[in-house]
Amino acid sequence: MDIIETLKNDYQRFPENQTYSIYAENVYFQDMVFKFRGVKLYQWMIKFIKTFFLNPKMDLHNIQRLGDTIKTEWTLSWNSPLPWKPRIAISGWSELLLNADDLIISHIDYWNCSQVDVLKQHFFPIK
Repeated sequence: MDIIETLKNDYQRFPENQTYSIYAENVYFQDMVFKFRGVKLYQWMIKFIKTFFLNPKMDLHNIQRLGDTIKTEWTLSWNSPLPWKPRIAISGWSELLLNADDLIISHIDYWNCSQVDVLKQHFFPIK
């Protein structure tokens, strides 16, 4: 299975049973919250999402590869563990850089909103 199909499948079942073998051991990851290097920390981040987010879902809207770069467009949503369990959603895109072995060496997420916008969703529902 090629990396595009693997990623499509991973997005579909996120955060369960992710394919960590497509990442280089020293993969660089960055988003608005985390910034680190290493597949072990990437696995920890996914475990954090599985543990503290309720009903997490990752909708993949688009995926394309151009040379050694893959761009995905997505929406991540979940219910916050607050007593009223608001549904939170972040849309954005990822840029994945591949090495010669087609392993992901860099995964950078960009959000279409600010961290403050995400915080506001906890108190003011998405319309």
